[in-house]
Amino acid sequence: MDTDERPDLRRGGESKLLFKAETEKIIGFAFEVLNEVGHGLNEKIYENSLTVLFKQNNIAFDQQRRFPVFFRGVAVGEFVPDLIAFKAVIVDTKVIDRITDHERGQMLNYLRIAKLRVGLILNFKNARLEWERVVL
Repeated sequence: MDTDERPDLRRGGESKLLFKAETEKIIGFAFEVLNEVGHGLNEKIYENSLTVLFKQNNIAFDQQRRFPVFFRGVAVGEFVPDLIAFKAVIVDTKVIDRITDHERGQMLNYLRIAKLRVGLILNFKNARLEWERVVL
């Protein structure tokens, strides 16, 4: 998991983040949604609002794509992420008090199951967007 995404100032260079431009675009969209729709509504409203922006900006995405979950080689259920943008980034919309280790751990499981590397947790509960980038 990325714990520090700031550029490494000791070397004077920028950190090389996986899907940096893509995640920045998604976060920008999340700010647009929050500013226009407001905060504290149902998670599905934010998920659907993001899909409107993805469509308007010709960004490839899947909504509610299904992934099988296996235990000892036996399918035991399904994982259904909110969104996968750019065919690479899981986007999980939340309306919770704050992002905790529970959500971070959940995202790591999501990434493992979907065989992807980068996820964004977007929390729309408050007037100020809270977000975290998680990397497997």
